[in-house]
Amino acid sequence: MTSNNFNSHLILALISLFFLLSIPKSLSDLVPQPKTSPPAVWDILPKYGLPAGLLPSTVTNYSLQNDGRFIVVLESPCYVQFEYLVYYEKTITGKLGYGSITDLKGIQVQRFFLWFDVDEIKVDLPPSDSIYFQVGFINKKLDVDQFKTIHSCRDGVVGSCGYSWKSVLQLPMPTNEVQMLITE
Repeated sequence: MTSNNFNSHLILALISLFFLLSIPKSLSDLVPQPKTSPPAVWDILPKYGLPAGLLPSTVTNYSLQNDGRFIVVLESPCYVQFEYLVYYEKTITGKLGYGSITDLKGIQVQRFFLWFDVDEIKVDLPPSDSIYFQVGFINKKLDVDQFKTIHSCRDGVVGSCGYSWKSVLQLPMPTNEVQMLITE
C-alpha cells in the first residue's frame, strides 16, 4: 500500500511539475506579439555595401531570395535625374551580392538621346567614393554620393532646360510683333 501511495504521489508531483512549467512566465507571453514587418528595400541595400538611393522612393513591394535574386515593384515606371537620366521600369529584377547587383533588368540610362540597359552595378571593396555601372561592354564610373539619398520619381522625360519634350517641339504662338515685321 505504501508503494502504491508513493506512486500516486509521484505521478501527481510530475503532473503538477508539467503544468507549472507550461504556465507562461508573464502575462505578456499570453498576448500575441505583432509580426515584425520586413525591412524596407532601402535598408537592405546598405547591408550589401550599396547606397540606398539606387532605387527610387516609389517602391511598393520587393522579394529577396536566399541566393540573392530579387524582384522590386514600383508604383509605375518613372524617371530619376542623377548625373544621367535614369528610367526605372515598373518591375526590376537582378541578383544582389555584397557590393554588386548583377543580371539586372528594368533600369536604363540615357546618353545622347539613346537609352541603354544597365546590366550591373558595383562598388569598390573596401568602399570608396565611386560606383560603377556596366552598360553593355562599357563600364562607367560615377560619384557614389548622388546615390546615397533616396530620390523621388517623375513621370516623364524633361529636357535639361527644364522643359518637357512636348513644349520644346511645340511651335510658338503668333504674336502682334510678327505681324508688324511682316507689314513693315
